[in-house]
Amino acid sequence: MKRAFPLVQYASSDEERDNSSGEPAPPSPPPKKLKKLPALPAYLAPKGPVDNPALHQGRRRTTPHVDGQFAAYVYVPLLVDRKSKLYNLLLRIFAAAKSIVPIIHAIGFSPTETGSNDVPAELHISLSRPTYLRAHQRAQFKQAVQAAAKSTQKFVASFATFSELTNDERTRTFLTLEIGAGHDNFKALSDSLTPTLRAIRQKEFYQDPRFHASIAWALLDGAKAEAPDGQKTPTLAEAATETPSGEDISQTHEESFPTIPCFPDSLVPRLREEFARELTRVGVGTFEAEEVHVRIGKEVSRWRLRE
Repeated sequence: MKRAFPLVQYASSDEERDNSSGEPAPPSPPPKKLKKLPALPAYLAPKGPVDNPALHQGRRRTTPHVDGQFAAYVYVPLLVDRKSKLYNLLLRIFAAAKSIVPIIHAIGFSPTETGSNDVPAELHISLSRPTYLRAHQRAQFKQAVQAAAKSTQKFVASFATFSELTNDERTRTFLTLEIGAGHDNFKALSDSLTPTLRAIRQKEFYQDPRFHASIAWALLDGAKAEAPDGQKTPTLAEAATETPSGEDISQTHEESFPTIPCFPDSLVPRLREEFARELTRVGVGTFEAEEVHVRIGKEVSRWRLRE
């Protein structure tokens, strides 16, 4: 049987020299200071998006840019042939509105375009609020939109009237064509997205939605759409009727972009009186909802509704 021997520690030669002289070891030299690296030149620094209202007719980004986050929204598109009765009506509606509110801008069509008539104008009926997705949430959101489309049959819808609505931030006001027939179908499509929106902690669509196609917009001034009597123009979230609004359309934004407190109270009644009957005719304001689109960043995905 082998005997175990304990390990013995021996002093090093350095320790022996220190002990033999009786003098303490010299202190270690201080660590060298690391030199600070020079800053990267400006052309190598990452560039984020710059919010320049001058490039967007005075519009400002209402949600700050976040790297890795993608703006998204879901909508039903309405393609309007430029030779159709509806497109002709849109041009006349916009001309009448611009005679009252000169600063408005068209949405989805260009009243001054003189090019080919082959490319149709495109209006949108929104099914969601603006939503903000992280990269890993995009596939899940697209799957939810696809499932909603595949479970919904094509349906006929129509426009019923004109209205003024503002965005949630009250930075812009919109002239809209509100949906009459087909409202319940649009609501069912929108409601089918609610579980996914809740799962990714995004706001669901409005409780009492007013489905519509926006055809023109204008910037709002610092009054935040508040009318002289203290009432406010309904937002996209509200289902109230239009409220009285001021007539002053001469105020100007601080960057010299013209703004208004709200549309003049004569605008919507005049459009209703002049164009509502024509808008509601079969073959003019009636259309078939055939597809659902989702835009995520710059990518647009499309799915057809069931036959």
